[in-house]
Amino acid sequence: MSMLPQLEELDVDGAIREAASKVDGATRAAFLKKAGLGAGAVVAGGAFAGAIPAIANAGVAASDVAILNFALTLEYLEAAFYAGAVSSKFSGKVGTFAGIVAKHEAAHVAFLKSALGSAAVKSPKFDFKGTNTDMAKFTATAQVLEDTGVAAYLGQAGNIKSKKILGAAGSILAVEARHAGWVRDLNNAPGAPAAFQGSKTKAQILTAVKGTGFIVG
Repeated sequence: MSMLPQLEELDVDGAIREAASKVDGATRAAFLKKAGLGAGAVVAGGAFAGAIPAIANAGVAASDVAILNFALTLEYLEAAFYAGAVSSKFSGKVGTFAGIVAKHEAAHVAFLKSALGSAAVKSPKFDFKGTNTDMAKFTATAQVLEDTGVAAYLGQAGNIKSKKILGAAGSILAVEARHAGWVRDLNNAPGAPAAFQGSKTKAQILTAVKGTGFIVG
Protein backbone atom coordinates (compact mmCIF):
# COMPACT_ATOMS: atom_id res chain seq x y z
CA MET A 1 0.00 0.00 0.00
CA SER A 2 1.23 3.54 -0.67
CA MET A 3 0.40 5.30 2.60
CA LEU A 4 2.72 3.25 4.78
CA PRO A 5 6.24 1.96 4.09
CA GLN A 6 6.72 -1.77 3.88
CA LEU A 7 9.08 -3.10 6.52
CA GLU A 8 11.35 -4.65 3.92
CA GLU A 9 12.01 -1.21 2.43
CA LEU A 10 13.06 0.42 5.69
CA ASP A 11 16.50 0.96 7.16
CA VAL A 12 17.26 -1.84 9.60
CA ASP A 13 20.76 -0.90 10.78
CA GLY A 14 19.62 0.41 14.16
CA ALA A 15 20.10 4.09 13.28
CA ILE A 16 16.90 5.07 15.08
CA ARG A 17 18.26 3.77 18.36
CA GLU A 18 21.51 5.67 17.96
CA ALA A 19 19.65 8.86 17.15
CA ALA A 20 17.22 8.42 20.04
CA SER A 21 20.05 8.22 22.54
CA LYS A 22 21.18 11.73 21.63
CA VAL A 23 17.95 13.69 21.96
CA ASP A 24 16.05 15.30 24.79
CA GLY A 25 13.68 13.14 26.79
CA ALA A 26 10.64 15.18 25.77
CA THR A 27 11.02 14.41 22.08
CA ARG A 28 9.33 11.74 20.06
CA ALA A 29 12.63 9.99 19.34
CA ALA A 30 13.30 9.74 23.06
CA PHE A 31 9.89 8.18 23.53
CA LEU A 32 10.72 5.57 20.93
CA LYS A 33 13.97 4.90 22.69
CA LYS A 34 12.18 4.36 25.98
CA ALA A 35 9.62 2.16 24.30
CA GLY A 36 12.20 -0.05 22.70
CA LEU A 37 15.02 -0.05 25.18
CA GLY A 38 13.51 0.85 28.55
CA ALA A 39 11.22 -0.84 31.08
CA GLY A 40 7.99 -2.56 30.00
CA ALA A 41 5.55 -5.45 29.64
CA VAL A 42 3.77 -7.79 27.22
CA VAL A 43 0.02 -7.96 26.76
CA ALA A 44 -1.76 -10.86 28.36
CA GLY A 45 -5.22 -12.05 29.25
CA GLY A 46 -7.22 -15.10 30.19
CA ALA A 47 -5.05 -17.54 32.10
CA PHE A 48 -2.27 -14.95 32.38
CA ALA A 49 -4.42 -12.24 33.95
CA GLY A 50 -3.14 -13.10 37.41
CA ALA A 51 0.39 -14.00 36.41
CA ILE A 52 1.76 -10.81 34.92
CA PRO A 53 0.97 -8.43 37.84
CA ALA A 54 2.90 -10.74 40.14
CA ILE A 55 5.79 -10.82 37.68
CA ALA A 56 5.91 -7.04 37.57
CA ASN A 57 6.94 -7.02 41.23
CA ALA A 58 9.22 -10.04 41.15
CA GLY A 59 12.51 -8.65 39.89
CA VAL A 60 11.95 -9.45 36.23
CA ALA A 61 15.04 -9.28 33.98
CA ALA A 62 15.75 -5.83 32.58
CA SER A 63 15.72 -7.25 29.05
CA ASP A 64 12.26 -8.70 29.61
CA VAL A 65 11.05 -5.38 30.95
CA ALA A 66 12.34 -3.68 27.80
CA ILE A 67 10.56 -6.15 25.56
CA LEU A 68 7.33 -5.71 27.46
CA ASN A 69 7.30 -1.93 27.20
CA PHE A 70 8.05 -2.27 23.52
CA ALA A 71 4.86 -4.32 23.26
CA LEU A 72 2.90 -1.74 25.25
CA THR A 73 3.96 0.97 22.82
CA LEU A 74 2.60 -1.00 19.90
CA GLU A 75 -0.63 -1.65 21.78
CA TYR A 76 -1.07 2.06 22.51
CA LEU A 77 -0.82 2.75 18.79
CA GLU A 78 -3.22 0.00 17.79
CA ALA A 79 -5.74 0.88 20.48
CA ALA A 80 -5.84 4.52 19.40
CA PHE A 81 -6.05 3.57 15.73
CA TYR A 82 -9.03 1.29 16.24
CA ALA A 83 -10.76 3.67 18.62
CA GLY A 84 -10.74 6.25 15.84
CA ALA A 85 -12.12 3.70 13.41
CA VAL A 86 -14.99 2.89 15.78
CA SER A 87 -15.81 6.60 15.98
CA SER A 88 -16.03 6.63 12.18
CA LYS A 89 -18.92 4.13 12.40
CA PHE A 90 -18.03 1.92 9.47
CA SER A 91 -20.81 -0.36 8.33
CA GLY A 92 -21.03 -4.08 7.69
CA LYS A 93 -18.14 -6.49 8.15
CA VAL A 94 -15.59 -3.69 8.43
CA GLY A 95 -17.52 -2.08 11.26
CA THR A 96 -17.75 -5.41 13.08
CA PHE A 97 -14.02 -5.97 12.68
CA ALA A 98 -13.16 -2.49 13.93
CA GLY A 99 -15.42 -2.80 16.97
CA ILE A 100 -14.15 -6.18 18.11
CA VAL A 101 -10.47 -5.46 17.55
CA ALA A 102 -10.81 -2.07 19.26
CA LYS A 103 -12.02 -3.85 22.40
CA HIS A 104 -9.15 -6.32 22.23
CA GLU A 105 -6.51 -3.62 21.91
CA ALA A 106 -8.04 -1.46 24.64
CA ALA A 107 -8.05 -4.48 26.96
CA HIS A 108 -4.40 -5.14 26.18
CA VAL A 109 -3.45 -1.58 27.07
CA ALA A 110 -5.50 -1.49 30.27
CA PHE A 111 -4.05 -4.76 31.46
CA LEU A 112 -0.46 -3.79 30.68
CA LYS A 113 -0.75 -0.49 32.48
CA SER A 114 -2.22 -2.21 35.52
CA ALA A 115 0.46 -4.89 35.50
CA LEU A 116 3.39 -2.50 35.12
CA GLY A 117 2.25 0.34 37.32
CA SER A 118 4.85 3.10 37.38
CA ALA A 119 7.13 1.10 35.06
CA ALA A 120 4.77 1.51 32.11
CA VAL A 121 5.69 4.02 29.44
CA LYS A 122 3.13 6.73 28.78
CA SER A 123 1.13 6.86 25.59
CA PRO A 124 2.26 9.35 22.95
CA LYS A 125 -0.08 11.52 20.93
CA PHE A 126 -1.21 10.18 17.57
CA ASP A 127 -2.34 11.58 14.24
CA PHE A 128 -3.46 8.80 11.90
CA LYS A 129 -3.82 11.21 8.98
CA GLY A 130 -7.27 10.01 7.96
CA THR A 131 -6.26 6.37 7.66
CA ASN A 132 -8.84 5.31 10.24
CA THR A 133 -11.69 7.51 9.02
CA ASP A 134 -11.85 6.31 5.40
CA MET A 135 -12.95 2.67 5.05
CA ALA A 136 -10.56 1.67 2.27
CA LYS A 137 -7.58 3.34 3.94
CA PHE A 138 -8.57 1.84 7.27
CA THR A 139 -8.56 -1.77 6.10
CA ALA A 140 -5.32 -1.30 4.16
CA THR A 141 -3.58 0.32 7.12
CA ALA A 142 -4.99 -2.20 9.58
CA GLN A 143 -3.45 -5.00 7.53
CA VAL A 144 -0.03 -3.36 7.73
CA LEU A 145 -0.36 -2.73 11.47
CA GLU A 146 -1.53 -6.25 12.25
CA ASP A 147 1.19 -7.86 10.13
CA THR A 148 3.72 -5.63 11.86
CA GLY A 149 2.41 -6.57 15.30
CA VAL A 150 2.67 -10.27 14.57
CA ALA A 151 6.23 -9.89 13.30
CA ALA A 152 7.13 -7.79 16.35
CA TYR A 153 5.90 -10.32 18.92
CA LEU A 154 7.48 -13.20 17.06
CA GLY A 155 10.76 -11.30 16.81
CA GLN A 156 10.99 -10.99 20.59
CA ALA A 157 9.81 -14.49 21.55
CA GLY A 158 13.30 -15.96 21.59
CA ASN A 159 14.62 -13.10 23.71
CA ILE A 160 12.17 -13.45 26.62
CA LYS A 161 13.71 -15.04 29.70
CA SER A 162 10.63 -15.49 31.88
CA LYS A 163 8.48 -18.49 30.98
CA LYS A 164 5.36 -16.77 32.29
CA ILE A 165 5.97 -13.70 30.18
CA LEU A 166 6.74 -15.87 27.17
CA GLY A 167 3.45 -17.71 27.65
CA ALA A 168 1.55 -14.44 27.94
CA ALA A 169 3.24 -13.05 24.84
CA GLY A 170 2.34 -16.20 22.95
CA SER A 171 -1.31 -15.83 23.89
CA ILE A 172 -1.35 -12.31 22.47
CA LEU A 173 0.63 -13.28 19.38
CA ALA A 174 -2.10 -15.80 18.53
CA VAL A 175 -4.80 -13.12 18.80
CA GLU A 176 -2.82 -10.63 16.73
CA ALA A 177 -2.36 -13.29 14.06
CA ARG A 178 -6.12 -13.83 14.00
CA HIS A 179 -6.63 -10.09 13.58
CA ALA A 180 -4.16 -10.15 10.68
CA GLY A 181 -5.94 -13.03 8.97
CA TRP A 182 -9.33 -11.39 9.50
CA VAL A 183 -8.39 -8.07 7.94
CA ARG A 184 -6.64 -9.82 5.08
CA ASP A 185 -9.91 -11.56 4.31
CA LEU A 186 -11.67 -8.18 4.29
CA ASN A 187 -9.05 -6.98 1.82
CA ASN A 188 -9.44 -10.10 -0.36
CA ALA A 189 -5.81 -10.95 0.39
CA PRO A 190 -4.51 -14.43 1.32
CA GLY A 191 -5.07 -14.98 5.03
CA ALA A 192 -1.95 -17.11 5.36
CA PRO A 193 0.34 -16.14 2.47
CA ALA A 194 3.18 -18.47 3.46
CA ALA A 195 3.83 -21.66 5.42
CA PHE A 196 6.09 -19.82 7.86
CA GLN A 197 5.76 -16.41 9.53
CA GLY A 198 8.77 -14.13 9.39
CA SER A 199 9.83 -12.03 12.37
CA LYS A 200 11.18 -8.49 12.67
CA THR A 201 13.72 -7.03 15.07
CA LYS A 202 12.94 -4.29 17.54
CA ALA A 203 14.94 -1.83 15.45
CA GLN A 204 12.97 -2.71 12.31
CA ILE A 205 9.63 -2.29 14.06
CA LEU A 206 10.54 1.02 15.67
CA THR A 207 11.79 2.34 12.35
CA ALA A 208 8.54 1.27 10.72
CA VAL A 209 6.47 2.99 13.41
CA LYS A 210 8.50 6.18 13.04
CA GLY A 211 8.08 5.98 9.27
CA THR A 212 4.29 6.09 9.49
CA GLY A 213 4.37 9.56 11.01
CA PHE A 214 1.51 8.51 13.28
CA ILE A 215 3.33 9.48 16.49
CA VAL A 216 3.23 13.27 16.78
CA GLY A 217 4.10 13.94 20.41
